[in-house]
Amino acid sequence: MTVNDDSFTNWKNREEIAESMIPLIGKLHRERDVTVLLHSRSLVNKSVVSILKTHRFARQIGGEELSVTETLPFVQALTTLDLGPSQIDIGMLAATYKADDRGLTVEAFTAEAVAGATGANKIERGEGRDVVLYGFGRIGRLVARLLIEKSGSGNGLRLRAIVVRGGGDQDIVKRASLLRRDSIHGQFQGTITVDEASSTIFANGNAIKVIYANDPSEIDYTAYGIKNAILIDNTGKWRDREGLSEHLRPGVDKVVLTAPGKGDVPNIVHGVNHDTLKPDEQVLSCASCTTNAIVPPLKAMDDEFGVLRGHVETVHSFTNDQNLLDNYHKSERRGRSAPLNMVITETGAASAVAKALPDLKAKISGSSIRVPVPDVSIAILNLQLGRETSREEVLDYLRDVSLTSPLRRQIDFITAPDAVSSDFIGSRHASIVDAGALKVDGDNAILYLWYDNEFGYSCQVIRVVQHVSGVEYPTFPAPAV
Repeated sequence: MTVNDDSFTNWKNREEIAESMIPLIGKLHRERDVTVLLHSRSLVNKSVVSILKTHRFARQIGGEELSVTETLPFVQALTTLDLGPSQIDIGMLAATYKADDRGLTVEAFTAEAVAGATGANKIERGEGRDVVLYGFGRIGRLVARLLIEKSGSGNGLRLRAIVVRGGGDQDIVKRASLLRRDSIHGQFQGTITVDEASSTIFANGNAIKVIYANDPSEIDYTAYGIKNAILIDNTGKWRDREGLSEHLRPGVDKVVLTAPGKGDVPNIVHGVNHDTLKPDEQVLSCASCTTNAIVPPLKAMDDEFGVLRGHVETVHSFTNDQNLLDNYHKSERRGRSAPLNMVITETGAASAVAKALPDLKAKISGSSIRVPVPDVSIAILNLQLGRETSREEVLDYLRDVSLTSPLRRQIDFITAPDAVSSDFIGSRHASIVDAGALKVDGDNAILYLWYDNEFGYSCQVIRVVQHVSGVEYPTFPAPAV
């Protein structure tokens, strides 16, 4: 047998093992609200090849690919336990098991590592929480996809309604079509049908009522059977407490804004300051995509090295706020053609840092350039640190942060020397550290941070909504603090 034959046989064997994992992972998710992760990447509803590619990512840990032959026993062990709702990272289980010298079996080690999710410690499954989307643009449709994706058990977040202004003939059919197909993010993973008579979109079994209204005051959500809902405002029309509070209608308990909030509206970056939210807070903001991209690595760098001052330059993809061709716009430069020009514009991300990181004393300035790509941006974070360091130390630290810290869902890390923006379409992290581009000189560090300003940000929004709704389940093994 040749080397090529050996390689192909090995691949087919791993395919077979990955295929055997899929029903186990699916059953854990549907029946017990358990999400199986591999180094913070969900394996729920993933294909055989996707599972194998996710395992390959583990080369970032110690230069070796993590094999499905190593992780399958942990998945099998999980199916034998009395688990409650949780997220369980089999990549972390495999890594910590390797480092454990007590000679425990996989079954015994797994039971010990996830004890916080079993028996008397497990969280009881609730009824789920209603969610309403107010607005159905770029972010609204991606948030809808994520909500539908995560509705497998029926006990988490439930997308009940979408509120839009009436758009004329076949409005609901056209909106469903935009949900079904996306030029950047591809096809919706599942089935979508429309009942025009009842103004309902059915997506993977989820019945989503489309409500037509010109103003929040026109709606009584209880008339649609919606109660205690979290409303996600994707319009950006209202950004202060007074305006956003207009959404607090019958059936709505909390309002989450997908844009920077003004005044005393809390700007929340999940992973950094979400735990500062008071339980009775009814109005909050998820800040901007750029704020979510820079704040987690800024916190990580400040925790380890100290940050005295910094500047962020964000090279941002164009958005629907700009014009396709030159035309009138209330902003000075955004009226110029977005797909034909680089456009200097403003960013509030630097000033928003103070809201998310009030303990950071460093002055952070910022500016932005819009460029002719439809998605994925890069933030260049230039920092003066509190001490001198080396490029190797910073790389090792940020790699570890991306794998084992509480910020591992926010910060990703890539070593590919030929990475470009389109490689990060669909990333679920708030930002991705480009290892090859990192520059360090004494107490100066320049970080290049990629981010999918649409999908990565939408994932951050969902994490905040899960947190305030009480369905953000604990992760095991617990990340290092």
